[in-house]
Amino acid sequence: MLKGFKDFLFRGNLIELATAFVIGAAFTTLVNTFTSAIIEPVLNAFGGKNASQGLGFRIISDNPSTFINISTIINALIVFVLTAAVLYFLFIVPYERSKHLIGIEEPENEETDKDILADIRGLLREARDDRPETRPVADPSDG
Repeated sequence: MLKGFKDFLFRGNLIELATAFVIGAAFTTLVNTFTSAIIEPVLNAFGGKNASQGLGFRIISDNPSTFINISTIINALIVFVLTAAVLYFLFIVPYERSKHLIGIEEPENEETDKDILADIRGLLREARDDRPETRPVADPSDG
């Protein structure tokens, strides 16, 4: 099932893309709220001396505007992973199963880019072999 999740992340399909976009837009708000209300305060508790700023560090100790907030990065990563996992397991897996139950099969014998390029190379070789051989004509002014 995790292999299918990896394939979903790296493969394009119009229905899957539309589903991911619409549901993802709606679901992202929920996940953002969850992570900012629950996960981020837990991460901020490990912030060190100034826990109000969160988990991170200042590049210049006297300048608060140089604070790098690591908890925000972790928060964004959690939002992405949770959104992708929920979309996959609640929508894509059932969609794929329903395709098999209904009998919709994806074409197995699609030409790849390599096949098409090999065909083009073969046609170019044939065209080159069919041309009459030409010899350079001597220029009379070279004399």
